[in-house]
Amino acid sequence: MYEEVQLNIYNVSDDMMMKLKGLFELMRFELPFAAGICVILGQLFALGFFAPFTLSLLAFFSVFTISASILVLNDYLDLETDIINAPQRPIPSGIVSKKESLLLTVLLIFFGLYFSYLISIIAFATIIFLLIIGNLYNRFFKKSGLLGNLIVSISVGMTFIFGGISVGEPFNKTVIFFALIAALIDLGEEIAADAMDIEGDKLINSKSIAIKYGRVKAVKTSSIIFSIVLLLSPVPFFLGWFSFIYLIPIGIMNLFILYSTIKLIKSQQNSEGRKFIRLLYIGSTFGLVIFLVMKMLKL
Repeated sequence: MYEEVQLNIYNVSDDMMMKLKGLFELMRFELPFAAGICVILGQLFALGFFAPFTLSLLAFFSVFTISASILVLNDYLDLETDIINAPQRPIPSGIVSKKESLLLTVLLIFFGLYFSYLISIIAFATIIFLLIIGNLYNRFFKKSGLLGNLIVSISVGMTFIFGGISVGEPFNKTVIFFALIAALIDLGEEIAADAMDIEGDKLINSKSIAIKYGRVKAVKTSSIIFSIVLLLSPVPFFLGWFSFIYLIPIGIMNLFILYSTIKLIKSQQNSEGRKFIRLLYIGSTFGLVIFLVMKMLKL
């Protein structure tokens, strides 16, 4: 009897851990984390120094939670295509129910709005704007192809702008430049990701570049965008915005982008392509984190 009770406790514990892992996976941690890093960098670029710690935390988690909420809702609405494209995801695999994912979305939205309200009314309004366009994309523009890709990439670029807004300096030239770089990187990733999801996207009548013109042209388009990023990224150093030591993190970011782009062009399998898209994103984030650490160390 005791052994049966103990076994049941272990089973419940395992199920709970699996559930928590599934909920965590729905948030795609690296994506909202990268968005939060961009916010901190936006503050840093706007001020020239780090914002007060509490303000940095509020700004980081405002964008982190709202970004995560949009991603969770995306999975909630994407069940039909994920059954084909990503059956291992938490909802199609049955690890997390649709109701549970919806509850997580609501909680994340609440905290995102609350944190931004504590910063300022303008920050609060900006988060509402990001929330609206994120959910408009999820509901109406996901199938629209390039328009949908542009909406997502603009939202990503807005993370730097939000950093500037949170410290009262949204129109700083460095903030705007890096917002453009972030938007271009994401645009390239969105187009490349569509090229890996053709079969599932056909089910929802998507008008993606990959479906309209083919996988090869979509990958080439994303490669051109990544090449533009590589050409633009050194510009702030030649304009004297940063000392040349900061070419180190930008160079690391560019190496990841270059390597992943070459591998993406050569990839034959969708699973292989997805791996290099993820590597590109992680590498770009890694470069930005190093930039941030170097600033913290006052190098």
